[in-house]
Amino acid sequence: MINVVLYEPEIPQNTGNIMRTCAATNTKLHLIKPLGFSLDQKVVKRSGANYINDCDYVLYENWDDFLSKNNGKFYFLTRYGHKPHSSFDYSDKSENIYLVFGKESTGIPKEILKDHLDTCLRIPMTDKVRALNLSNTVAIMVYEVLRQQNYNDLFFDEPFKGVDYLEKYS
Repeated sequence: MINVVLYEPEIPQNTGNIMRTCAATNTKLHLIKPLGFSLDQKVVKRSGANYINDCDYVLYENWDDFLSKNNGKFYFLTRYGHKPHSSFDYSDKSENIYLVFGKESTGIPKEILKDHLDTCLRIPMTDKVRALNLSNTVAIMVYEVLRQQNYNDLFFDEPFKGVDYLEKYS
C-alpha cells in the first residue's frame, strides 16, 4: 500500500490538492497534528474538489502517535536529501510504503531525519528555488511509486466519457 504522510501541514490548499491526488490513486493519507487549518474549512474542500469523501485519511496527535500505529518502509522528502527520488526501488506491492513530507515552512524536523539518512531523498531541481510546492512534490512521488508498480489497478482509459471519446470526433 502507498501512504502519504504530511507532518504538520500548514496550507489548506496544499492538503486539499493532496487529498484529491490520494483519492485519484487509492493512496492513504496520514495527517500529523498540529494542522495549520481546520479540515472543515471551505478552502480545503474547494481544493479537494469534493473528492475529500473519497480520500482515505487518518489524523494523528503527533509523530510518536503515527509511528506507534504504522510500520513499513519510510522515505523522507527533504531538500537536504542527497539521493534522487527515482533512485529507490518502490516496486514491491506487498510492502507498506510511506512517503513522508514536512510542513511547508520548515520541512521535516532534523531530529526525525537524522535516524533515516539512508532514505532521505530529494527531487532534483535547479539552484533557482529551494523546493517545489508540497502538493506537486506529493504528486510526483506518488506517481513514481505507481509507475514502478505498473499503476496497480488505476484506469488507463477515461472511465466517464468512454474509451473511444476522442475517436468519435475524428
